Amino acid sequence: MADTPELNSIIAQAQKEEELGIPQAIVNDLVLRILFNEGEVSIGRLTDIIKIHAQLLDDILTKMQKEQLVEVAKAGAIGRLSYVYRLTDDGTKRARDAFERSQYIGAAPVSIESYSKAILLQTSGSHDVGPEDVKAAIAHLILPEGFHRRIGPAINAGTSIFLYGPPGNGKTTVAQAIAKLLAGADPIWIPYCITIGGQIVQVVDPLVHIPIKMDTKLLGEKYGQPDKRWGLFQRPAVMVGGELKMDALDLRFDPIAKFYVAPLQLKANGGMFLIDDFGRQQVSPQDLLNRWIVPLESAFDFLRLQTGQTIQVPFKQLIIFSTNLDPAQLVDGAFLRRIQMKVEVSSPDEKMFYQIFARMCEIYKVAFDKDSFVHLVQKWYREPKRPLQSVHPRDIIKTVVSICNYEGAPPKLTPALIDEACRSYFVDLKQPQ
Repeated sequence: MADTPELNSIIAQAQKEEELGIPQAIVNDLVLRILFNEGEVSIGRLTDIIKIHAQLLDDILTKMQKEQLVEVAKAGAIGRLSYVYRLTDDGTKRARDAFERSQYIGAAPVSIESYSKAILLQTSGSHDVGPEDVKAAIAHLILPEGFHRRIGPAINAGTSIFLYGPPGNGKTTVAQAIAKLLAGADPIWIPYCITIGGQIVQVVDPLVHIPIKMDTKLLGEKYGQPDKRWGLFQRPAVMVGGELKMDALDLRFDPIAKFYVAPLQLKANGGMFLIDDFGRQQVSPQDLLNRWIVPLESAFDFLRLQTGQTIQVPFKQLIIFSTNLDPAQLVDGAFLRRIQMKVEVSSPDEKMFYQIFARMCEIYKVAFDKDSFVHLVQKWYREPKRPLQSVHPRDIIKTVVSICNYEGAPPKLTPALIDEACRSYFVDLKQPQ
C-alpha cells in the first residue's frame, strides 16, 4: 500500500508554475495549439483540456498576454477567470511553430520523476490480497483443491507467474480472474501523460485504464486536492497474445502527431501484464526473454527516445506468462529463476470433468443426464484415448443447445445428440463411429 501523505504530496494540485514540475514552454505550446484550433477559448475550456488549475492558467495567460501572444476576445462579468482569449498575429506564428514541435493536445504532462515516485509508492508492499479473496476470484472455476495457494502469494506480492499446461484447461481464464481481482483492489493514480527530455509520452489508454468514480468529499478526505493531470483508475490489465511484436515494448513515436505512446509494460504498471500463448508471438521467445530478463530482476525498465536518450522507468506489474508449449523448450533456467511462481494448469481427471460438465449444464439451463455423460466419456475419451480438457464440456453443451435450437426443440441431453455435437466439434481424421 502507498504511503498516503507522501503520495498525496506528489499528486497535489499545482498552485504555481514551478510546482508543475515541467518546462513552461510545454504548457505555452498546449495553450497556443488549442487557441489556434478553436479560435476563441475560455479559461474554463482550457482548464478542461489541459487539466491545470484555472488560477494558475490565468497567470500563464497573463504572461502570454504581456508577450502579445494572446489577447482578450471577451471580458466576462465575474473577473479574469471568465475571460475568453484568442491568438494575436504573433501568437498565430508561435502556434504554427508549436505544431511543428508536436500536435499533441490534451492534459499537460507530469515529470518522469513524479511518475516514477508515484508508481513505486503505489506498488510497494503487497496488494492485501488474502486466501479468501483469491478463492472468491476463482470460485466460478473448477480447479484442483488448494489451487489458490499456487497463485495467491504471487498475486499478493505483485511479482510474476508462469502458467503452463495442455491447451483448453483454463490458463487464460485463471489470468482473467486475477485481473478482475486486482481491478477490485485499491485503485491507482496514473498521469495522463508524462514528459521525458522535453518530449510528451501518452500513458493512459482508454482500453486499459478504467476510471474510478469517487464521491468528491471522500476523494478530498483521502487524497486532499489532487492535480487533475492525474487520474484515479482501476489497477490496469494488459493482455496480449500471438499478435505481440517487439516494437510494442518500446516507446512508439507518431511521426505525424510528433509525440510518444507508452509501451505495453508501462501501461500495465501497477496492475497485470498477461502474455497469452507465450511462444507463439511474432517475436521469438528468446528475444522477448532477453528484453525482460533485467527488468524482472531489477523491477526497472529502460526506454529509448528517438534522440538516443535512455530513461529508467519502474517495471512494477504482476506479469503472467501463459503457454501450452513445453517450458523446457521455451526458456532457460536463468529466466525461470526470475519468475517467482511456476504453476501447472493440468488436464482434469474424470471427477473434475464431471463437475465441470454439471456446472455447464446449470449455466446453459440443460438438464444433466447421467447416461449421456457416461456415453460421452466412454465413446469420445476412453475409447479413442483422447485427453480430457476443461473447455470441452462448455463447447459440447453449447453445440447441443445450438442443434436443439435449430430444430425448434427444448435443449436436452441424449447420447445421440452428444454424438452429433462431438462429430462436429472434434476434427480427428479417425472419429469414433
